[in-house]
Amino acid sequence: MNKTVGPSAALAGIPAGLQALGPWQGRRQLFVRFAAEAETATMYTADAMGGELKRWTARGAFHSIAVGGRDPLGNAEFLVAAFDRHAPPLPVLLEVDGQRPDALPPLMKHLGLLQVVLDGGAADANLERACESLAQAKSSKVPHALVVLPGDATSDGQLLRIVEQAHAASDEVQVVVHPPANTPVDRDRRWIMLMERATALHGDTRFMLRLPPPTGMR
Repeated sequence: MNKTVGPSAALAGIPAGLQALGPWQGRRQLFVRFAAEAETATMYTADAMGGELKRWTARGAFHSIAVGGRDPLGNAEFLVAAFDRHAPPLPVLLEVDGQRPDALPPLMKHLGLLQVVLDGGAADANLERACESLAQAKSSKVPHALVVLPGDATSDGQLLRIVEQAHAASDEVQVVVHPPANTPVDRDRRWIMLMERATALHGDTRFMLRLPPPTGMR
């Protein structure tokens, strides 16, 4: 009789690094990265991933585990199996685009932070689903954050609408706005005025420069 090994997933490794975005920016983490189509991937079973995380944490000091990469919630069954069989040795940050809120409930019990990353020019439907993901985290009593990545063409009105709708979804969300890498923050007062308006809509809104690669990872 063949032994059932459970679900598996293609990972682009489990490297160590510093978180680039959000409330845990700069924290030393282990990164469980689901591979994109063009990346070199290794197939992991749930047991293999659990064992790898245990070995890493025995060898060094880490703040948390970051789960991200290409569509991690497309592999929700794999993550649930891995964390059900091997309790995560550290808090888990799950980084998603917010577009699969229905896949979140089985994972919530394992999360230390749900981090929804949203493009500043996101379509209304994308913003709606992202806010649904935040609302689910609140109802599950899981800390949650919305990371907004505006582009050069993103207007103040678009950013304020995102903050307003995030607040409507959860008054407990941590909103982090990371401006584009080429933004002249030392000469542009736009961001000071924008943050004044944003914090009037939602008190826990902060402005942070993202940690660029290769130091910053996600």
